[in-house]
Amino acid sequence: MGFRSPASTHRTEIPAALLLSSVLTAGTLLLPAAPAQASPLAPWAPPPVNSCGETGFDPLARKPQTENPPPPPPDPTIRIPVPVPEFVPIEVPGPKPDNTRVAPVVLPEDPCTNPCPDIRDNPKPKPETVAPQRDPADAASEDTTAPTTTSAPPTSTPGGPSAQPWTLPQIELQTETEPIPIPIPGGEPPEPQPAPPLAVQPPEAAPVAAPVSPPAVESVRLVDQITGRGSTNRTDMRWSVDGTDLGLMWENKPGEVAVVFGDSFGKGWQPNNAGTGDLDWRSNALAYSTDRDLNDGLTLNGFVQDSRCHAAEILDSRKVKNFETTTIPTSGFAIGDRQYLTYMSVNRWSRIPGMWWTNLGGIAWSDDNGSTWTKSQWARWDNLFGAGRFQVATMVPHGDYVYMFGTPNGRMGVIGLARVPSEQVLNKSAYQYWQNGTWIAADGANELLATPLLSGTASELSIRYDSAGGQWQMVYLDSARHQIVLRTAAEPQGAWSDPVPLVDTDDYPKAYGGFIHPWSTDKDLYFTMSAWDSYNVYLMHAALEPR
Repeated sequence: MGFRSPASTHRTEIPAALLLSSVLTAGTLLLPAAPAQASPLAPWAPPPVNSCGETGFDPLARKPQTENPPPPPPDPTIRIPVPVPEFVPIEVPGPKPDNTRVAPVVLPEDPCTNPCPDIRDNPKPKPETVAPQRDPADAASEDTTAPTTTSAPPTSTPGGPSAQPWTLPQIELQTETEPIPIPIPGGEPPEPQPAPPLAVQPPEAAPVAAPVSPPAVESVRLVDQITGRGSTNRTDMRWSVDGTDLGLMWENKPGEVAVVFGDSFGKGWQPNNAGTGDLDWRSNALAYSTDRDLNDGLTLNGFVQDSRCHAAEILDSRKVKNFETTTIPTSGFAIGDRQYLTYMSVNRWSRIPGMWWTNLGGIAWSDDNGSTWTKSQWARWDNLFGAGRFQVATMVPHGDYVYMFGTPNGRMGVIGLARVPSEQVLNKSAYQYWQNGTWIAADGANELLATPLLSGTASELSIRYDSAGGQWQMVYLDSARHQIVLRTAAEPQGAWSDPVPLVDTDDYPKAYGGFIHPWSTDKDLYFTMSAWDSYNVYLMHAALEPR
């Protein structure tokens, strides 16, 4: 989901004593809170291997194979980033999206045979190494390289000549390029889209329904690795998707599910390397699946492709920090033969864990089953002064309406709710926002005043209506709890049940997402989960016991 741009990095030494106090204070304030108590580590196990003998990734936190070696000495260097402005001309409106598409190559009967050996071939096995763990928000915004350091002069302690000498930390200034976009005329204007007619909806009461009992979670297991090296789908060899995340799903037509991914990287990518250099970066990619038996994993039939064995970027982005770093899908749904995607235009990632800034949240549509997409010029929610409430939206059709659940940019916002008649999805004036038990007509103020559905924060929502159980299901990442959780309700406005834990992020470090497969049931909940350190997508299964 995150990307960091290449940047020049330089080192400047300064006297350590001048900066030590302020740096330590700032560092303490910015450190993320640690969990109250870490979960016991799972027993050691070798990395998983697919049927082709390719080693995959294990997102579960495990004990080491041998006794823990002594910890390495702490790094005595304090590195202070110093932004250096760089003016970058940006053509506006910019180039038109590249909608080059090719028919997919027929996959060989032998799953271990590469369909395009001239493009990608089986690499020779390499020894597995354990990569250090980092927070996605930190990795998404760091623009540093490992500089050479020099020690500060040793200083004696006040204890006199016999006291043990100690050394002040080394202080380094690391200059980082900070782009300052300068808009200039250029590019090709998109085809104008006629403004939809004004369609203000009258207010309508929508009281909170009686709460429903959440299901009991009997068990949760990791089913399989969906993407990347060593996965059953071999997305690296077949479609040049070595690292990716999210895996949002919806039924795009009877018997087929669309699966859309976030920032995706190809040949040359390595774990913990998302956002370093180019590495065949695409802001998003879309695959299809007809797999009904999810007990052994999610089989992907193919991707939308722009060249042989290469997944296409379906929603364009400018890829310029502080202008539009990337464009990330946040949900998808179908009404008839038309597909819809909600997305967020990310201005920049933050150094603060779990935070980013968006330009807007918008809706795109496709009339060719997801091959090419058009961004609506009208169905968009601008992030004015960072106060937008529907920047990361999840939309769910149900009955005569499509319900839109939204959060602000980042992972620390509350959930708001809106709805729109199914035939008016691209008409922003037809939306109503839920405020204190009433659907209120759309305007900027009502959007900002949508009543929070839940107490606490939520991010990366996935919501479906389970017709068999007659309940709404909501899965999301609760950063404060260190969990991916499940809630249920009788109506979209709630009352929503208390959260039921599905995944503990202390067990699965840096896990996020939790996107429900549309063919889940009230007893078998399948969902995708991303892990930052391996930067790939996994299928999870929760066995539920309805109450």
